[in-house]
Amino acid sequence: MAETEPPKDDSRCSLDLNLNLDLFQTEACMIPSDLRYHKEHEWVRLNGRQATVGISHFAQDALGDIVFLDLPKVGTAVKVGQQIGEIESTKTTSTLYTPISGTIAKINADLKDHPEIVNSDPYGKGWIAIIELNAPGEVDRLMTPAQYEAFLASQKKG
Repeated sequence: MAETEPPKDDSRCSLDLNLNLDLFQTEACMIPSDLRYHKEHEWVRLNGRQATVGISHFAQDALGDIVFLDLPKVGTAVKVGQQIGEIESTKTTSTLYTPISGTIAKINADLKDHPEIVNSDPYGKGWIAIIELNAPGEVDRLMTPAQYEAFLASQKKG
């Protein structure tokens, strides 16, 4: 089977992460409309029976400079909410959870040598894994962009 790359989303906003902008003021650019979101700040981009998974801009911003990713192994069966790896940054180590069930079909091997890509392009080249879905309907249980934006607003207040 030919390997597929995650689809390009040219509608994303261009981000200059060197600017000192209030995250909430630029939320529309930080939450792409073609994704679904998990409460642990992972995102999912559906492509047929496969889903590309990564972490949100909010998550990478909170982590700071990412220096290492412990990625899942291709072929591993995973269930919703299961730990599939860790993300180490200059601030902390964070657990990476899978927002959907399936089998890891591909990992982003570029992140092994260049983990900083997750900081610079979390919704594009910074994707983490592609999962072959067991139950595509699980994606419908994840937050829509509007729901995720409201979730972030509630987190900011709390």
